[in-house]
Amino acid sequence: MFDSLFTAPAIDALFSDEALLEGMLKFESALAAAQADLGVIPEKAATVIGECCSLRRFAIKELLHSAEQDGNPAIPLVRALSKSVAATDSEAAKYVHMGATSQDAIDTGLMLCTKKALALIIADLVSLEEQLIGLVKRHRRTFLPGRTLLQHARPVSFGLKAAGWLDGITRCRKMLQEDSARDLAVQFGGAVGSLAASGPKGLEILEMLARRLELGAPEIPWHTQRSRLGRIGLDLALTGTALAKIALDVVLLMQTEVAELAEELGPAGGGSSSLPHKQNPVASTKILANAKRIPALAASLLASMLHEHERSVGGWHAEWVVFPELVRAVGGSAVHTLNLITGLQVFSERMRANIEFSKGLIFAENVSTELSKSLGKSGAHSLMTRASQAVRQSGMHLRDVLEKDPAVGNLLDSSALDRLFSPDHGTDLTDELINRVLAESSSKKTALMQTE
Repeated sequence: MFDSLFTAPAIDALFSDEALLEGMLKFESALAAAQADLGVIPEKAATVIGECCSLRRFAIKELLHSAEQDGNPAIPLVRALSKSVAATDSEAAKYVHMGATSQDAIDTGLMLCTKKALALIIADLVSLEEQLIGLVKRHRRTFLPGRTLLQHARPVSFGLKAAGWLDGITRCRKMLQEDSARDLAVQFGGAVGSLAASGPKGLEILEMLARRLELGAPEIPWHTQRSRLGRIGLDLALTGTALAKIALDVVLLMQTEVAELAEELGPAGGGSSSLPHKQNPVASTKILANAKRIPALAASLLASMLHEHERSVGGWHAEWVVFPELVRAVGGSAVHTLNLITGLQVFSERMRANIEFSKGLIFAENVSTELSKSLGKSGAHSLMTRASQAVRQSGMHLRDVLEKDPAVGNLLDSSALDRLFSPDHGTDLTDELINRVLAESSSKKTALMQTE
């Protein structure tokens, strides 16, 4: 019931029992084909094996039941595949799974599923970047209160805030692209990772197998060296955090007292079972719920990386549950964040009203910086601290307090105060910062398109 709220159907399908079994069958088929290409097994045997590596030939429930007894799904799958091949050609059955071990089939099957999932996640991140680019460009000159420790600090461009979101997504997308290109690798080493059962052409089989499956060819089988999955898992965890940063900011700016942003929920979206007036955040809630689970999943993945000798007792097996769940959570967050930003409502008038809420205190740094040219930093800071306290005690606007202060009047005239009490004062570099992020995002997407 609850899983589907936080994940994405397309990603879920890639880690279903059927998809993982199909990945293992692709490994078995490609292995036989690679061995035939190199003259290790007869072409006819490879053809029969390939024809039998179709999921529709297998009783999936029986395989899963047998896996409970055998300790992993590859053992009953290979047994069933051998039986299927033997029914067609008893001689060909001798070459099923030749030179391989269960971990070769399972790891490679997982890699094949992961490759497809990462392609979907990266595509969603690219689409999210496009939406964020539009948001940034539309709101370069839209100002809202900047907030530090949840308190008003000084005005900031909403375009700059969104550019920060964009920068985080762009960097995570780049990490996923680069690290997946390097770390999505075939697994083939036999019982102890030495290729002993494959004979003198073992390395050639490994290379040919990798080419057929369009995965990387590792320097050495990585049965107990799990940094490939660990690196991808950590990249995904960081991506989940970057997505959650957007959701957290949106939720905070959706609060009734703030009301600067809103999700596009539709007339019935975000409702309450008891409070008819409410429109609760929906997409943001899903993203933040995932963000609370992702660190634990990443930690579990790291803990499972410590493998004994040439095959782990438990560490490898823990990955079967932890790693797909991590991919599913981040994939779900990517979809939900894309939906969130696509329909995000921005209330610029409310942002401006909130800037005025503090009766000018949000501009105190502007004035302090200007006064420091005459009074020094310490003197200006002390004067503005006293003026801020007067605002809080009297309820007067900061500008009115300053205009009544002769020490300020001698240094700042009305036009100077107009400039200092403007939201865009001190934002000279905002456009340049935004342009740097936009250029970086565009250049990386161009590089992505060139490699596709």
